[in-house]
Amino acid sequence: MRKYWVAGGIGAGLMLGLLGLLVIGTYTVAASLGGAGGRAVGLAKGAVPAAYQSLVQKWGTLCPAINPALLAAQLYQESGWNAKAQSPADAQGIAQFIPGTWQTHGIDGNGDGKRDVWDPEDAIPSAASYDCELARYVKDAPGDDTHNMLAAYNAGAYRVIQHNGVPPFRETQNYVKTITTLAKSFAAPVGRVAPSRQAAAAIYFAQEKLGTKYLWGGNGTPEQGGRFDCSGLTKAAYHSVGIELPRVANDQWNAGPHPKRDELLPGDLVFFAYDLNDPRSIHHVGLYVGGGYMINAPYTGAVIRFDKIDTPDYIGATRVTSDGAKALPRANPA
Repeated sequence: MRKYWVAGGIGAGLMLGLLGLLVIGTYTVAASLGGAGGRAVGLAKGAVPAAYQSLVQKWGTLCPAINPALLAAQLYQESGWNAKAQSPADAQGIAQFIPGTWQTHGIDGNGDGKRDVWDPEDAIPSAASYDCELARYVKDAPGDDTHNMLAAYNAGAYRVIQHNGVPPFRETQNYVKTITTLAKSFAAPVGRVAPSRQAAAAIYFAQEKLGTKYLWGGNGTPEQGGRFDCSGLTKAAYHSVGIELPRVANDQWNAGPHPKRDELLPGDLVFFAYDLNDPRSIHHVGLYVGGGYMINAPYTGAVIRFDKIDTPDYIGATRVTSDGAKALPRANPA
């Protein structure tokens, strides 16, 4: 686990006073700005593992119905970037093609003369090509082209045409919402990311745990003496406001859009990684409180405390949203 220098020169009373002002400010900003946010384009820095970033960026512009962030969201939803993933239904590879669909729609993306479902250089281009093929099938259906394409992916192009757009099936409607929401966590925002209305209460929860001893794997249960590790604390803080995050830090990364360092607001999750080009290498998370500080459960032998976020392994931040958390895959194919 990473180790931190204790926030030197800032007494607990002063920091708690600062925290109070920040929390009030968070409520004020959230109330005044509401849900306004910039339109997102491109890929956020560090959002996609470096091994796949150029493929997603290139093939995510294959047709107007898709973009790199949307393609990234589909791949993450399908396999969690696991190129060897295989589901019980025999869906295979990073894009989770079933064999029959692969035989019909798989392409030789890298031009080596083979179509290999296990090779991301074929599977990622094939996923984009299949999306665009579906978009062409449903291009005359009323409504949003991207939503119709995603609905065709889930329910079939015939159903989209039959229902003049996204069909009234809960599974299909949920799929469209899930992918379009998850795409926001891969997209580079243009303009400021909308503030979180739940942030202040999440900070309050974490503040109440200051001084509690760290416990590896700790979820704060009575059996564990109310102790937490880093992601256990952030999960519990957002659980207290009705948002359910995954248990592991690198899975919490995609629970919302990624504000820039100079746009951080109290309540944002701040993340630290071994490889700043690979979000799957995230090993630590804290709850930002403002002024360059976070509340976090740092490591064995320490207590929940304030620490600076500006360290060499800082990879970025996530502004948690309810829809973003709901869109996260809870279990990826093994």
